[in-house]
Amino acid sequence: MNVTHLYCSACGKSYEPGKLYNLCDCGKPLMVAYDLKAAARTLTRESLAGREASLWRYREVLPLDDERNKLTLGEGMTPLLKAERLGSNLGLSNLFIKDEGVNPTGSFKARGMAVAISMAKELGVKKLAVPSAGNAGGALAAYAAKAGIPAFIFMPGDTPKANIIECRQTGAHVTLIDGLITDCGKIVAERKEAEGWFDVSTLKEPYRIEGKKTMGYELAEQFNWELPDVIIYPTGGGTGLIGMWKAFDEMEQMGWIGSRRPRMVTVQAEGCAPIVKAFAAGATSGADVPDAHTVAAGLRVPKAVGDFIMLDILRKSGGTAVSVTDNELLAAVKEIGSAEGIFAAPEGAACLPALKKLLDVGEVDRGDRIVLFNTGTGVKYLESFS
Repeated sequence: MNVTHLYCSACGKSYEPGKLYNLCDCGKPLMVAYDLKAAARTLTRESLAGREASLWRYREVLPLDDERNKLTLGEGMTPLLKAERLGSNLGLSNLFIKDEGVNPTGSFKARGMAVAISMAKELGVKKLAVPSAGNAGGALAAYAAKAGIPAFIFMPGDTPKANIIECRQTGAHVTLIDGLITDCGKIVAERKEAEGWFDVSTLKEPYRIEGKKTMGYELAEQFNWELPDVIIYPTGGGTGLIGMWKAFDEMEQMGWIGSRRPRMVTVQAEGCAPIVKAFAAGATSGADVPDAHTVAAGLRVPKAVGDFIMLDILRKSGGTAVSVTDNELLAAVKEIGSAEGIFAAPEGAACLPALKKLLDVGEVDRGDRIVLFNTGTGVKYLESFS
């Protein structure tokens, strides 16, 4: 194991590895630190050629100690597809889509849960709980089933039906709540001690981000170790954005890439855009959004625990934050599908109208190499298209 310690993303406090943690004592997310010199002795760019086509190919920079605790359904190494027709329609010659919808359970959430639940198994967790707007619940249910650990999932009552069915059919205990994901989170927080649950909420434990960061490793590998100019990413809790940024730093320390970074762009729905508003206001954290609403369930996160990290990344990278309407993102599902054959989730499709807005105001150059992230499959959202 190359983990040296865990550290707080806000106050910097250090924690011993190999133990169960949620948030730092100061209430902010914990991150995992590695001995990257040790990792780089066996994990090299050249060594990847013969490794398994899953996120576990980056084993030396993942936190698991004992290989016997590794849970996998084949997550990671998703395709990076050149969007020729869509790009041509927009006058772009270097537009790509990273399609996370082909992951197990149909979304990028499989990455985070594969690593988090493997660690939960390793560290002796007996019961798992999570608030979820949909796809995180489905991923938790699947990997908890694989691990043989009971899972308790709390979802808003209007969560897409496919997500609810998926969780129940993979053995989870599902409770539907009249409220938002933040209300579900409060229930988990209030009951976890009495129930003996370990809370695997977004950024409230340190290991989901380690699975998500592999998107950054994959992008670098798929682009032959030259990062794109712009990454446009749909953001609810923001773990993927934060994870990729962490991956870029780790790769630089191992000598795989240089110091140049992509401009990171957060995309949110107009009905729930705390990061967009905070970015525009020059704030360092987002305000809670009352009456948050959008058909893109994964973007309906009124207050993200890692908002201050996301805002810092957007500014450091020279990026920005853009909001789009539900009508725009739903129309984009069909536009992407008819041009590229990808049935994108509404969250992923939101990247397209965001890109158009950035092109219109000159914040993205038509010669840039641009990656849109489709975070899940549209099959989960059939009610949105009726």
